[in-house]
Amino acid sequence: MRMAETVTFGGSGLDRGAGLRKDGAALDRLLAGGQVLPVWRGKPLVDAGAALGWVRPDSPVLSGAGPAVFLGLDDGVARFAADISDWSPEAGAAGVEAGFFDTSEQRHPALDPRLAFQELRGVMTVLSAREAELAATAKAVLHWHRSHGFCAACGAASVMEAGGWQRACPACGAQHFPRTDPVVIMLVTRGNKVLVGRNASWPEGMYSLLAGFVEPGETLEAAVRREVFEEAGVRVGAVRYLSSQPWPFPASLMFGCAGEALDEEIRLDPEELEDACWVTREEMVSVMAGRHPRIRPARKGAIAHFLIANWLADRLD
Repeated sequence: MRMAETVTFGGSGLDRGAGLRKDGAALDRLLAGGQVLPVWRGKPLVDAGAALGWVRPDSPVLSGAGPAVFLGLDDGVARFAADISDWSPEAGAAGVEAGFFDTSEQRHPALDPRLAFQELRGVMTVLSAREAELAATAKAVLHWHRSHGFCAACGAASVMEAGGWQRACPACGAQHFPRTDPVVIMLVTRGNKVLVGRNASWPEGMYSLLAGFVEPGETLEAAVRREVFEEAGVRVGAVRYLSSQPWPFPASLMFGCAGEALDEEIRLDPEELEDACWVTREEMVSVMAGRHPRIRPARKGAIAHFLIANWLADRLD
């Protein structure tokens, strides 16, 4: 696919400095002269909604933070991330909102008021490609540390090692590494139509491409066919890979695939989808422009939006 790596969160060419991760002295020196991205309950610090809010390692906002995770070298600048989720906003500050998308913002009293913790979905399309990759990496790895604090082998508390890229169990010696969950997302077409569906928890009118987790022992192609049949009852024949996207909500890797439907009859599984339908290319132009009377497009920045836009532009190889 021509444009495959221009998807949000991908293709910035970040030097992750993997060879430095086990050199504690080198990491200490890099941290002392580097910059840190504070992340609060999964929300990165953002400067006026258009750039990440980097701070010095001695910033008071990092008081009480966990060990910093080494993200890599950004044109020679060492970048780290730190979880400050134990900080509690002052009384009267906006709280986290429930639902599909959290629009609330939290400001730390030790920081410039231009800086706020914001939901990454809301700013991912305005960040540069490099900062989007850094934010996605920070959010995913820090979430893994918060949810995997104990050894899966013996249950003892584990500790962060290798610049945040593994956890070690001091009791049994087991090593644990950040988890990424593979997910297939499918541009299923038949002739001039594409298959879309919606989850009941999504905003009213929002439709997207069908998607699902890859199961153990399963190829991407098999996962595409299984998920589409399970959710919509549509059988898929030929499948091919198009593009991938790291998706840190919380820690998935989306594999965008094209699939050719063998039939058009939809037999919906109501436990999976609230609705599914075929949309013609002409209708999808209206959907993507926000002019369709019933269907709203997938969120900008998501690989679903990316794949549909490139399908409409005939840029799928």
